[in-house]
Amino acid sequence: MRFTRARDLLTAGLIGFGVGYLLFDQAYHAMPDLPTLAGGTLLVLALIELGFAASARNRIASGRVVYDAILIARFAVLAKASSLLGAIMVGGWLAGIAYLAPRAGTIAAAGDDLPAAVVGAICAACLIGAALWLEHCCRAPGMDDRDESRDPHA
Repeated sequence: MRFTRARDLLTAGLIGFGVGYLLFDQAYHAMPDLPTLAGGTLLVLALIELGFAASARNRIASGRVVYDAILIARFAVLAKASSLLGAIMVGGWLAGIAYLAPRAGTIAAAGDDLPAAVVGAICAACLIGAALWLEHCCRAPGMDDRDESRDPHA
């Protein structure tokens, strides 16, 4: 498994933006109001992943028994999936902001939903950061990205 690359996240974010903008454009009139903390679950997931990252990093740094390799692999898979989810959701929430901001002055519902889109984008960005940190903490000591690029079978 390769570590998450910026272009993967950018691609996922652009896909999220495109799909999100189409959904807002086609279905906003039929959507219920967005709760202000709609993106809050992404922040909860980010906090959980920060806890996993801190625990793994402290165990590795202290030289104590490191987590089982399967658990580290699960952390890495969770981190990769979460960073991609966060990128898609950032794109979706930014699409909401792009759709709602110009209409906020003329459509009352758009003005009411704009803070939810901003909070969602911030929470999704926090998830990306936490997931990338967890992925970094799952690396073997002394490992760097140059080693990965040399292996043609990776």
